[in-house]
Amino acid sequence: MRAKRLSRREFMTSATALAGLAPGALAASMRPARVDASTTPVKPFPMKRARLLDGPFKTATEANRKYLHFLPSDRLLHMFRLTARLPSSAEPLGGWEKPDCELRGHFSGGHYLSACAHMAASTGDDDLKSKADAMVAALARCQRSNGDGYLSAFPTEFFSRLRNGQRVWAPFYTYHKIMAGHLDMYLHCGNEQALETAEGMAGWAERWCRGLSDSQMQRILHVEYGGMQEALANLYGVTGKEKYLALSRRFDHHKFFDPLAEHRDALTGLHANTHVPQVIGAARRHELTGDARDRSIADYFWQEVTTRRSYATGGTSNYEHWRTPPGILASQLSKATQECCVEYNMLKLTRHRFGWTGEAGVADYYERTLFNSRLGTEHPVNGMKMYFLPLAAGYWKYFSSPLDSFWCCTGTGAEEFSKFDNSIYFHGDDELYVNLFIASELSWPEKGLRLRQATNFPEEEATTLRIAARQPVKLAIKIRVPGWAERGAAIKINGVAEDEPAFPSSYARLERVWSDGDRIEITLPMSLHAAAMPDDGSIQAVMYGPLVLAGRLGTEGLSEPMMYGGYREDLKGAPVPAPIIRASSADPVAWVEPAAGQPLTFRAVGQSQPLKLIPLYRLFDERYGVYWKVKDSA
Repeated sequence: MRAKRLSRREFMTSATALAGLAPGALAASMRPARVDASTTPVKPFPMKRARLLDGPFKTATEANRKYLHFLPSDRLLHMFRLTARLPSSAEPLGGWEKPDCELRGHFSGGHYLSACAHMAASTGDDDLKSKADAMVAALARCQRSNGDGYLSAFPTEFFSRLRNGQRVWAPFYTYHKIMAGHLDMYLHCGNEQALETAEGMAGWAERWCRGLSDSQMQRILHVEYGGMQEALANLYGVTGKEKYLALSRRFDHHKFFDPLAEHRDALTGLHANTHVPQVIGAARRHELTGDARDRSIADYFWQEVTTRRSYATGGTSNYEHWRTPPGILASQLSKATQECCVEYNMLKLTRHRFGWTGEAGVADYYERTLFNSRLGTEHPVNGMKMYFLPLAAGYWKYFSSPLDSFWCCTGTGAEEFSKFDNSIYFHGDDELYVNLFIASELSWPEKGLRLRQATNFPEEEATTLRIAARQPVKLAIKIRVPGWAERGAAIKINGVAEDEPAFPSSYARLERVWSDGDRIEITLPMSLHAAAMPDDGSIQAVMYGPLVLAGRLGTEGLSEPMMYGGYREDLKGAPVPAPIIRASSADPVAWVEPAAGQPLTFRAVGQSQPLKLIPLYRLFDERYGVYWKVKDSA
């Protein structure tokens, strides 16, 4: 049975799409009748429906938006034009976009378009949309010059080396980023030419793979290939062409997927960010086809990584890999923990899983990772991004440069900081989920409703929801009561206390007919608590609510070159020693107390030297500690 193509509007409504991607799936008419994944009960809103209001997330978004405007189009396009034998006199970019870097094009023709598409949708920035539209047109000219659908900033010879088993960095990784950037421009900005380009690229890839045996393809898949499965599945979702779904399955790496399908952790030794995108591809295919194996793979992987392979921050990996068996993390603190790309992709995967389950615990993980592993990885002054987030004590945050880095994490960071509004609210048919406490405004025109969330969270332990409705509407508003809210939450509707139970890691379900002017006030008491390593309880991080606290260890020996990189992503310089903490095993956080009159600031008490602690996401340009060696003071 041949599936029909959905319009962009139909795809966005039924699959809700691609930048962050889309719990929900296509209508039954979109594919052969199998499990109807379109019954997925919980869906995100289209990005244009939510707008950030003043607060830390909007501030971070604006720094990123300024950077996206700053980057010159001719320099971004330079190597694409030369590869397509078109003239260009632009100065080449540096870093991973240098003319001799084998990953060139991943940012300039891929991440950049995705980031612009997300930013235009989430902020209404028409100038940035116009800039990205012009780049799509220029890249289409490059594709036409190549003549066979191929589009990249490096020659096809890279793929010949891949086919022949010769050393090459990751050509399909870059190819995926470019395809995904064009799909995002179609889905979020309505650019039809971008879809044509993505289809041309997929056609070239299909012809390249056509002559390969299954064993040859499996050998090729040992080389990192990004989210090819996801991009091709999404292209199938947009067009209804079964060939893209079939090609997506050719990129399944059996050595990785088979243990996950059997619920076995075989992750030790693997490169983390090579593999998370593959699981996202399985998750997306499940939504489009109802494939139970794809869902089982994604479910098990997510559970294993988030519970047994993650730090207090929600982040995972050390020196880009899972280097130890599950639950063994005390030895995995270094200057190269938490590759930022991995956390970006774990949040994408988490969005899928939340759409399948609507579980508060899934949103708890999203919040923890968003605040601790993502928000603080962009410098607030210049919008530069990090590659790793060091968790070994005595190090510091290390950022990219504007024109001479373009690491993989520069690209995922540019995307992440363009779409902070995409997971605050989800919905069912007659349910509205409030997942995150971020100042924002939501429009739900199908219900004739607008919701404004006014909050200074996490500096205040509360948020207020104000409803504007054209006419009274019956609706269940489900407010997440976080797992860290040990005493639950206090809720008032129009000033009257609500009796609805509000247990930690659950949703308070407020169902009624809502009228214009209704107000919901939520108080979320935060408290200090310890997060110990699973294999060594004496190594502990301190948390306040969802926030990991960082101890301020000064600026001794730091210089600007040590804090901003070029081509290389590795941090240079030695750490300073961190103090050993004396604390009672009966009350492991008794050594920390709030600093009077200073929001979200704490100080150590009863220790050999003074120490202040602030949320990790707020700390920049100084050394810090997150995990402490704690000895019993008894």
